[in-house]
Amino acid sequence: MSAPLDASKLTIELTKTPSSPLPKDELVFGKTFTDHMVEVEWSKEEGWGAPKISPRHPLTLDPATVVFHYSFELFEGMKAYLDSKGEVRTFRPNKNMERMNRSAKRAALPEFDGEEFLKIIDQFLLVDKKFIPQGEGYSLYLRPTLIGTSVGLGVSKPDHALLYLIASPVGPYFGPNFKPVSLEATEYAVRAWPKGYGQYKLGANYVSSIEPQTQAAKKGHNQNLWLFGEEGYITEVGAMNVFFVFKNGDKKELVTPPLNGTILPGVTRDSTLQLARTKLSADEWIISEREITIHQVKEKAANGELLEVFGTGTAAIVSPVNNIEFRDEHIKVPTGDKFGPLTENVLEWIKSIQYGETEFDDWSRVAKKL
Repeated sequence: MSAPLDASKLTIELTKTPSSPLPKDELVFGKTFTDHMVEVEWSKEEGWGAPKISPRHPLTLDPATVVFHYSFELFEGMKAYLDSKGEVRTFRPNKNMERMNRSAKRAALPEFDGEEFLKIIDQFLLVDKKFIPQGEGYSLYLRPTLIGTSVGLGVSKPDHALLYLIASPVGPYFGPNFKPVSLEATEYAVRAWPKGYGQYKLGANYVSSIEPQTQAAKKGHNQNLWLFGEEGYITEVGAMNVFFVFKNGDKKELVTPPLNGTILPGVTRDSTLQLARTKLSADEWIISEREITIHQVKEKAANGELLEVFGTGTAAIVSPVNNIEFRDEHIKVPTGDKFGPLTENVLEWIKSIQYGETEFDDWSRVAKKL
């Protein structure tokens, strides 16, 4: 019987050459890292090995390792925060573990006990706690990753894998020169398709978006608004989920596309929907998960019924949008260079939970020693 992932078997080796955290004003997303990393090896014969925390180091992999050739790879994006009491918190990490296991199943990689891995992550956070910058907007970005490590060029399910985690201190996503983003509504390329793998957090979903993003940038845009089909169904914005705020009769409507298999089930997306349904008055608001086309957005804007547009994701929480170019016409969002009222509310609702200022449905996990 193959062994399950077991946090009680964790070993910790501390670095003999500790580094000092960078000043907060020098932090760049994903460019500097903490002193340690997590690794857990898996084999078909033995199952999960003993997890270890050790000094961060390069991985040694054979050139024929399957991750290089057939994209046996997936990852998650999470953050850890220091609250006002100096405790380390993560935001709904169980949702990341659930999604990571769904991705693993789709990528023919081994699944694992998410709670056991969270216990290991907690210990890692306590070891590298000094790298978590304190203050609003500051956090430690966590990158759990699972790769196939079998060696050979045959196309088959890997019989060896590596689960690992690295971390990078990050500052506020919205700096002093913040501006809402401009989008190109993209028809010539698609991010995902029905019955494909758009709903899984696989590296292949990201590499295929870079060239269209480069083309959008040449036209002065920050990101792509991904469309699908002749109808122009809206799916995602860049690597984020997308939300629209419309006038709908005597109410306002918050709309995001449904999880139909082409859209990543974002943790921030789900949090936004749950908080909106809890905090917004049903007498004034409609909260919808429904299909929406770029043509409908254009019509809403022409009728003065488009109020706000924003993306949601781990890095930014929310990212306001002020312009969408579609077939050489510009759909202007009336919030201009500012956060819309609901966009700003969502940002504040989620931040207050992340930093432990507000409790909501056990969404904030405090790291504790084993």
